[in-house]
Amino acid sequence: MLTPTTNPALLSPFHLAFPVHDLVLARRFYGELLGCPEGRSAQDWVDFNFYGHQIVAHLAPGETGASQRNAVDGHGVPVRHFGIVLPMPDWEAMAARLKAHGVEFVIEPYIRFKGEPGEQATMFFLDPSGNALELKAFADIGRLFAK
Repeated sequence: MLTPTTNPALLSPFHLAFPVHDLVLARRFYGELLGCPEGRSAQDWVDFNFYGHQIVAHLAPGETGASQRNAVDGHGVPVRHFGIVLPMPDWEAMAARLKAHGVEFVIEPYIRFKGEPGEQATMFFLDPSGNALELKAFADIGRLFAK
């Protein structure tokens, strides 16, 4: 029997809730800049369709802020982060879009682990509340979990 871990076509959408300090800025960032359609909302939260996954920005200013960073491939990667694995052309288009909108990168778009099984395109940036996002892509998505 195939399971979501053995067949990516069977993956179930994930749900992630995270803190923000301002819902107007969250709507601009996730809705307008990243192009995530808005779903349900209330006075203190709003959900977005993040590439088929449900992410929910909860108004909680005291919970926002910087996170620890760990060294990965010579860069300081924010420990707390979330993101998506995109097809390479979509990753390249989003990198160009973010640059055109003046987004400041924690880690500029680049290819890491070159020549290794886990070679991937990656970039890290922060939302207006300091939540770190990573967008990545693989030339061969079959290498996603390669050792």
